[in-house]
Amino acid sequence: MTSRLYSFIGGNTGQWRVISARVMAGDPVAQPARLNVVPDLVAETDSASDWVLRGITSNERYVERSEKDQLLAKQQGLGRPEATCAALIPIRKSAAWWTLTQDERRAIFEEQSHHTRIGLQYLPAVARRLHHCRDLSDSEPFDFLTWFEFAPEHKYSFTNMLTELRASPEWTYIEREVDIRLVRD
Repeated sequence: MTSRLYSFIGGNTGQWRVISARVMAGDPVAQPARLNVVPDLVAETDSASDWVLRGITSNERYVERSEKDQLLAKQQGLGRPEATCAALIPIRKSAAWWTLTQDERRAIFEEQSHHTRIGLQYLPAVARRLHHCRDLSDSEPFDFLTWFEFAPEHKYSFTNMLTELRASPEWTYIEREVDIRLVRD
Protein backbone atom coordinates (compact mmCIF):
# COMPACT_ATOMS: atom_id res chain seq x y z
CA MET A 1 0.00 0.00 0.00
CA THR A 2 1.35 3.45 -0.88
CA SER A 3 1.20 6.23 1.63
CA ARG A 4 -1.38 8.98 1.41
CA LEU A 5 0.51 11.01 4.01
CA TYR A 6 3.48 13.11 2.89
CA SER A 7 5.99 15.47 4.47
CA PHE A 8 8.04 17.96 2.51
CA ILE A 9 11.12 18.82 4.54
CA GLY A 10 13.15 21.87 3.62
CA GLY A 11 16.71 21.79 4.92
CA ASN A 12 20.24 20.65 4.13
CA THR A 13 19.41 17.13 2.91
CA GLY A 14 17.07 15.60 0.37
CA GLN A 15 16.82 14.30 -3.14
CA TRP A 16 15.86 17.71 -4.61
CA ARG A 17 18.06 20.83 -4.78
CA VAL A 18 16.13 24.08 -4.28
CA ILE A 19 16.67 26.61 -7.07
CA SER A 20 14.29 29.31 -5.78
CA ALA A 21 11.45 30.01 -3.37
CA ARG A 22 9.43 32.87 -4.84
CA VAL A 23 6.61 34.47 -2.85
CA MET A 24 3.52 34.92 -5.01
CA ALA A 25 1.25 36.10 -2.17
CA GLY A 26 1.53 36.47 1.60
CA ASP A 27 4.42 35.44 3.79
CA PRO A 28 7.54 33.64 2.56
CA VAL A 29 9.05 30.38 3.72
CA ALA A 30 12.78 30.09 4.37
CA GLN A 31 14.66 29.00 1.25
CA PRO A 32 16.47 25.80 2.16
CA ALA A 33 19.29 24.24 0.17
CA ARG A 34 17.42 20.97 -0.42
CA LEU A 35 14.00 19.34 -0.16
CA ASN A 36 13.25 15.84 1.05
CA VAL A 37 9.89 14.28 0.14
CA VAL A 38 8.92 11.66 2.72
CA PRO A 39 5.89 9.35 2.28
CA ASP A 40 4.91 9.69 5.94
CA LEU A 41 4.02 12.36 8.46
CA VAL A 42 7.03 13.92 10.11
CA ALA A 43 5.97 15.72 13.27
CA GLU A 44 8.90 18.07 13.79
CA THR A 45 11.97 19.36 12.04
CA ASP A 46 15.42 18.35 13.19
CA SER A 47 18.46 20.62 13.45
CA ALA A 48 19.28 20.08 9.74
CA SER A 49 15.80 21.22 8.63
CA ASP A 50 14.28 24.67 8.19
CA TRP A 51 10.64 23.57 7.96
CA VAL A 52 8.27 20.71 7.32
CA LEU A 53 5.01 20.96 5.37
CA ARG A 54 2.55 18.08 5.66
CA GLY A 55 -0.36 16.92 3.53
CA ILE A 56 -2.55 13.98 2.63
CA THR A 57 -3.69 12.83 -0.78
CA SER A 58 -7.44 12.47 -1.16
CA ASN A 59 -10.22 12.00 -3.65
CA GLU A 60 -10.70 14.49 -6.49
CA ARG A 61 -13.08 17.08 -5.03
CA TYR A 62 -13.91 19.51 -7.83
CA VAL A 63 -14.05 17.33 -10.93
CA GLU A 64 -16.88 15.58 -12.66
CA ARG A 65 -16.58 12.00 -13.97
CA SER A 66 -15.75 13.01 -17.56
CA GLU A 67 -13.01 15.36 -16.32
CA LYS A 68 -11.55 12.71 -14.02
CA ASP A 69 -11.52 10.19 -16.87
CA GLN A 70 -9.66 12.68 -19.09
CA LEU A 71 -7.12 13.37 -16.35
CA LEU A 72 -6.53 9.66 -15.74
CA ALA A 73 -6.11 9.01 -19.47
CA LYS A 74 -3.47 11.75 -19.92
CA GLN A 75 -1.71 12.03 -16.54
CA GLN A 76 1.57 10.20 -16.17
CA GLY A 77 3.00 9.19 -12.84
CA LEU A 78 5.58 10.91 -10.72
CA GLY A 79 9.16 9.69 -10.58
CA ARG A 80 9.78 9.47 -14.32
CA PRO A 81 13.56 9.42 -14.95
CA GLU A 82 13.40 12.35 -17.40
CA ALA A 83 11.42 14.52 -14.96
CA THR A 84 14.38 16.11 -13.20
CA CYS A 85 12.60 19.43 -12.55
CA ALA A 86 9.97 19.90 -9.88
CA ALA A 87 7.92 22.53 -8.11
CA LEU A 88 6.31 22.51 -4.70
CA ILE A 89 3.60 25.14 -4.51
CA PRO A 90 2.02 25.55 -1.07
CA ILE A 91 -1.23 27.55 -1.15
CA ARG A 92 -3.58 28.95 1.46
CA LYS A 93 -6.97 30.24 0.38
CA SER A 94 -8.91 32.96 2.13
CA ALA A 95 -11.70 32.51 4.67
CA ALA A 96 -14.08 33.75 1.95
CA TRP A 97 -13.24 30.64 -0.11
CA TRP A 98 -13.96 28.30 2.76
CA THR A 99 -17.32 29.91 3.55
CA LEU A 100 -18.53 29.01 0.05
CA THR A 101 -20.41 25.77 -0.44
CA GLN A 102 -18.86 22.91 -2.40
CA ASP A 103 -20.94 23.73 -5.50
CA GLU A 104 -20.00 27.42 -5.30
CA ARG A 105 -16.31 26.51 -5.11
CA ARG A 106 -16.75 24.10 -8.03
CA ALA A 107 -18.32 26.88 -10.11
CA ILE A 108 -15.34 29.17 -9.47
CA PHE A 109 -12.80 26.37 -9.87
CA GLU A 110 -14.08 24.99 -13.14
CA GLU A 111 -16.91 26.96 -14.72
CA GLN A 112 -15.21 30.36 -14.25
CA SER A 113 -11.51 29.49 -13.95
CA HIS A 114 -11.40 26.35 -16.15
CA HIS A 115 -8.77 24.85 -13.84
CA THR A 116 -9.06 21.28 -15.14
CA ARG A 117 -9.21 22.32 -18.80
CA ILE A 118 -6.04 24.40 -18.37
CA GLY A 119 -4.24 21.54 -16.62
CA LEU A 120 -5.24 19.02 -19.29
CA GLN A 121 -3.48 21.11 -21.95
CA TYR A 122 -0.14 20.45 -20.24
CA LEU A 123 -0.49 16.70 -19.67
CA PRO A 124 1.31 14.35 -19.91
CA ALA A 125 4.41 16.61 -19.85
CA VAL A 126 3.65 17.84 -16.33
CA ALA A 127 2.79 15.30 -13.63
CA ARG A 128 1.17 16.47 -10.40
CA ARG A 129 -0.10 15.31 -7.03
CA LEU A 130 -2.25 17.40 -4.73
CA HIS A 131 -1.91 17.15 -0.94
CA HIS A 132 -4.61 18.49 1.39
CA CYS A 133 -3.32 20.11 4.57
CA ARG A 134 -6.61 21.25 6.11
CA ASP A 135 -7.60 17.60 6.46
CA LEU A 136 -4.73 17.11 8.91
CA SER A 137 -5.12 20.16 11.13
CA ASP A 138 -6.36 23.74 11.16
CA SER A 139 -2.90 24.74 12.37
CA GLU A 140 -1.11 23.75 9.14
CA PRO A 141 0.27 26.91 7.47
CA PHE A 142 -1.19 26.00 4.06
CA ASP A 143 -4.41 24.45 2.75
CA PHE A 144 -2.83 22.64 -0.20
CA LEU A 145 0.59 21.46 -1.31
CA THR A 146 0.82 20.80 -5.03
CA TRP A 147 3.80 18.78 -6.21
CA PHE A 148 4.73 18.94 -9.92
CA GLU A 149 7.42 17.06 -11.86
CA PHE A 150 8.50 17.68 -15.46
CA ALA A 151 11.47 17.33 -17.81
CA PRO A 152 13.70 20.37 -18.36
CA GLU A 153 12.35 20.86 -21.88
CA HIS A 154 8.85 21.40 -20.41
CA LYS A 155 9.86 24.16 -17.98
CA TYR A 156 8.32 26.91 -20.12
CA SER A 157 5.10 24.96 -20.62
CA PHE A 158 4.86 24.54 -16.86
CA THR A 159 5.39 28.28 -16.33
CA ASN A 160 2.72 29.05 -18.97
CA MET A 161 0.27 26.76 -17.17
CA LEU A 162 0.88 28.57 -13.89
CA THR A 163 0.46 31.97 -15.58
CA GLU A 164 -2.94 30.89 -16.95
CA LEU A 165 -4.09 29.51 -13.60
CA ARG A 166 -2.93 32.57 -11.65
CA ALA A 167 -4.87 34.85 -14.01
CA SER A 168 -8.14 33.03 -13.25
CA PRO A 169 -10.93 34.12 -10.85
CA GLU A 170 -9.95 31.28 -8.49
CA TRP A 171 -6.68 33.07 -7.66
CA THR A 172 -8.53 36.05 -6.15
CA TYR A 173 -9.07 33.71 -3.18
CA ILE A 174 -5.35 32.99 -2.69
CA GLU A 175 -3.90 34.72 0.37
CA ARG A 176 -0.60 32.86 0.56
CA GLU A 177 1.39 31.11 -2.18
CA VAL A 178 5.05 30.23 -2.53
CA ASP A 179 6.52 28.81 -5.73
CA ILE A 180 9.47 26.56 -4.82
CA ARG A 181 11.45 25.34 -7.85
CA LEU A 182 13.74 22.33 -7.64
CA VAL A 183 16.00 20.02 -9.62
CA ARG A 184 16.99 16.45 -8.96
CA ASP A 185 20.71 15.94 -9.30
